[in-house]
Amino acid sequence: MLPKLDSELFFTASRSSGSGGQNVNKVSTKVELHFDVMNSKLLTDGQKQLIFSKLKNHINKDGILKVTVQETRSQFENKEIALKKFKNLLATSFRKIKKRIRTKASKGSKEKRLSRKKNRSEIKKGRTQKWV
Repeated sequence: MLPKLDSELFFTASRSSGSGGQNVNKVSTKVELHFDVMNSKLLTDGQKQLIFSKLKNHINKDGILKVTVQETRSQFENKEIALKKFKNLLATSFRKIKKRIRTKASKGSKEKRLSRKKNRSEIKKGRTQKWV
């Protein structure tokens, strides 16, 4: 995570839906975190392309990454959760995926599978009766 990325973040608060009783109607607890990916001075072009490709569902047509949180009744707590989610999203977008290396089944595992098949076959053969 880049250290000065917090300077490029913008927060908005609005009324939240859900629990809170009368508090819902008068206090803005829902927090939206906005990050302008296209105009970020701290990210390289490669990092921007990674973010656009991996987080396209979170980015609008103007190139702004948006994280919305309304989990608690506290605006401060929702802001903290939004920051954690944002940092987690960036961390997952920058993570390299390991390529899977195909392996062969061992000789012992093949023999074990075939012997089990043969044993099962013998059991089923023993169930049949010859009608004369």
